This record gives sequence, C-alpha cells and structure tokens, in this order.
Amino acid sequence: MVKSIVTGVAMACAVLAAQAQEQQQDTTPPQNAQLQKQEIAKGEPSRWNQADQTPAAQTRTLRKEIGAALAEARQACMKGPASDRDSCMKEAQQTYKDDMSKVPQILAENKSR
Repeated sequence: MVKSIVTGVAMACAVLAAQAQEQQQDTTPPQNAQLQKQEIAKGEPSRWNQADQTPAAQTRTLRKEIGAALAEARQACMKGPASDRDSCMKEAQQTYKDDMSKVPQILAENKSR
C-alpha cells in the first residue's frame, strides 16, 4: 500500500513538474509567436545579419528588445499564480524601467567592443 501511495505521489509530482516547465517555456505572446512562425517559414531574413548602422537605429533596436522582454515577462506573470501576479507585474515593470534607463550605457559598452 505504501508503495502504491509513493508511486502515485511521484507520478503526480512528475505531471506537475512537466506542466510547470511547459508554462515557463511558453512566455512569448501569441501574436508574436505567430509572426515568428511566419518569419521562420520564410527563412532567415538578411536583416538579421546586418548591424544597425546609426546610433538612432541601435537605440531603436535596443528599446524594441527591452519592450519585447517586458511583454514576455508580463505573459509569464499572467500564467503564474494569481497571488503572485501583482508583485510579478511590478517587478517586470521595474526591470523595464531600469533597462530603459541603461540604454545609453549599454550602447556605449557595445560601441567600445
């Protein structure tokens, strides 16, 4: 009897772990996932291999990446427990603000490489 209980608990833990892992991996917003699939189907765009030529373009790209990270973090917050959602969203927003405030520093570091 103890063996069957232990086996049942182990199986339940495995199922919960698989579900948690699946939820953590899928943080891309659905509209972005669809666009990604369309782009991948077309093959790698040549623009992916071209560096931004101007500081304005570099700034635009970095801000876009930071915004995408915020969207993914918000999506992850929405999939998490409701009790943690408010603090998760606040943390995501604070990370976004911190990252945006560091844009000039990041660009300067990238330029020196």
